[in-house]
Amino acid sequence: MKMPAADEAILARRAEIVAALRAIIPGEGVIADAEERRAYECDALTAYRQLPMVVCLPSTTAQVAAVLNYCHANKVKVVPRGAGTSLSGGALPLADGVLLGLGKFNRILEIDFANRCAVVQPGVTNLGITDAVATDGFYYAPDPSSQIACTIGGNVAENSGGVHCLKYGLTTNNVLGVELVLMTGEVVRLGGKHYDAGGYDLLGVVTGSEGLLGVITEVTVRLLKRPETARAVLVGFPSSESAGACVAAIIAAGIIPGGMEMMDRPAIHAAEAFVHAGYPLDVEALLIVELDGPAAEVDELIAAVEAIARDKGAVYARLSQSEEERSRFWAGRKAAFPAVGRLSPDYFCMDGTIPRKRLPFVLTRMTEMSAKHGLRVANVFHAGDGNLHPLILYDANRPGELERAEAFGADILKLCVEVGGVLTGEHGVGVEKRDLMGTMFSDDDLKQQQRLKCAFDAEGLLNPGKVFPVLHRCAELGRVHVHRGEMRFPDLPRF
Repeated sequence: MKMPAADEAILARRAEIVAALRAIIPGEGVIADAEERRAYECDALTAYRQLPMVVCLPSTTAQVAAVLNYCHANKVKVVPRGAGTSLSGGALPLADGVLLGLGKFNRILEIDFANRCAVVQPGVTNLGITDAVATDGFYYAPDPSSQIACTIGGNVAENSGGVHCLKYGLTTNNVLGVELVLMTGEVVRLGGKHYDAGGYDLLGVVTGSEGLLGVITEVTVRLLKRPETARAVLVGFPSSESAGACVAAIIAAGIIPGGMEMMDRPAIHAAEAFVHAGYPLDVEALLIVELDGPAAEVDELIAAVEAIARDKGAVYARLSQSEEERSRFWAGRKAAFPAVGRLSPDYFCMDGTIPRKRLPFVLTRMTEMSAKHGLRVANVFHAGDGNLHPLILYDANRPGELERAEAFGADILKLCVEVGGVLTGEHGVGVEKRDLMGTMFSDDDLKQQQRLKCAFDAEGLLNPGKVFPVLHRCAELGRVHVHRGEMRFPDLPRF
């Protein structure tokens, strides 16, 4: 039976693109076989899958630039991908697009202790940076729970946080510069080893841009000296609401812990069974509060935190007595996501941020939502900065459960906005929250954000279909990208 002409044209077009990419990246750098492409069909948001048209794995900035230049000239869409640990579908491929994998960019290029920074490629793991400088008493502060696997390029794309972001900031507070390849293939540098650059904060724009503005091929990160002392205290409460009230009271007292995390009963039991961290099993909520700095200051702050906890109804307290025990406390929290995976065949890991003082109210509402949707939820979150990570448990093999889980998640995110919070803290928008952007932003807000994208990617070829619920052509928005002789938008610096 003869193949329809339209299908023949699609196959011919794909073959042309594959041949062009193989000319740019020789050897095994281009993956066209369907079964081999299957490994790239989704990121950590596994509910949504799509086989990419072709996968290419460049190993140099020149190759990335050549791939983007070819795709720009031939109107081919491109989806950048790091380690694939994104929880919002940020690296979900396109059936008619090139998936650009950066796993081969895995070298630490320079460690500069004099300037307290390191220059790394985007495929270096988050934990790999700290391991490389630990013997000299330094570390990289942002530490997402997936730090053993997630890569620094993805951290920049999503502006990741972690358990210590309360005191030491998110990725945006710890990145000094990037090398960025634009969709046209132009290579630009933003920032550097210096702490601040003049002009527009383009580095701040790129951090958290979810691969919509360019492809990062190098990152300069800030290194910090390890604090003299760090101790963690486990504090158990009879309810999530009382634990939430304790979080607000600690911050209100002027205490900024190195980290402050919270788990509810389902998450506590799952993490303890998985890691054996020494968590109490007879409490409804558990806080992990870490204080760091000079020893005398840490001792004083621990006493203050314990007093606040008792005042808020704490029924359990345990202070780490060694570095090994402190690390074990955190190991349980960081393993909470995989641990909860043992409770249910599937789960959605949500990500929204609320004002700390609304934590008790939001936790109560989530309990009501759980009953409404008929699905269990385990709560694990960065309590100190109000970044919630409810884990909605479901079974995709049961008819209707995926849809109920999606509706439950949407209700949680709408609640975050309702109480004065935002749709995401560190996982990004991707496809997961794309259709909820209208609950937080007006149409004019979204159009203005798209004008910014047009300045970097006028044809809308980089990671299309993510973040924006309604796409507009740049011409419809009024072009803001630079033409020869036109100064509507300042040109990016070239180096």
